[in-house]
Amino acid sequence: MEKNERERLRTYLMGIVSNLPECPGCYQYLDETGTIIYVGKAKNLKRRVYSYFSKEHDNRKTTILVSKIRDIKYIVVKTEEDALLLENNLIKQWSPRYNILLKDGKTYPSIIVTNEYLPRIYQTRKINKRLGTYFGPYSHIPTMYLLLELIGKLYPLRRCRDIITAKSIEKGKHKECLEYHIKNCKAPAGKAMRNTWNILPKRKRY
Repeated sequence: MEKNERERLRTYLMGIVSNLPECPGCYQYLDETGTIIYVGKAKNLKRRVYSYFSKEHDNRKTTILVSKIRDIKYIVVKTEEDALLLENNLIKQWSPRYNILLKDGKTYPSIIVTNEYLPRIYQTRKINKRLGTYFGPYSHIPTMYLLLELIGKLYPLRRCRDIITAKSIEKGKHKECLEYHIKNCKAPAGKAMRNTWNILPKRKRY
């Protein structure tokens, strides 16, 4: 790129930076083809984006990134936590070349309520919407664990990973485990459920 072109580009980019709001949000850097190459979050958008263009960078990757920027877009949110969650979602959506940490989908966990015959609720970092309904992701991990603990106390659902179906219950394939005896689970596939099956009319069995 010639000197005049570099100066015009810098003037254009700094014009955008100077008009950025000083509030939380996410910024997106685009290359010459209009492709998003980096997504970042900021407590203060103006200050954070300005830092990319106001100094030399020791990190070679950052230096290369800045040299590729041809346009800047941004999204304003209410809180820093909202910015963090939005950043996570945008990276999953666009898979920018210069984002590494969040590309694999393993950064922030979610809570899943499974689609199984006897559902389970647990935390996971892998998203497969065919398996159940997801809530999250949670940027504050302790909050997620407190929520799971509360759910466990209110609804003592099964915690095992057994494959349980109506037929396997009817055939008595499942037994009460330790979780049942320490009152963490109602053993829905164990003795109580088998007794329920035994009193049901034949026509209602599946």
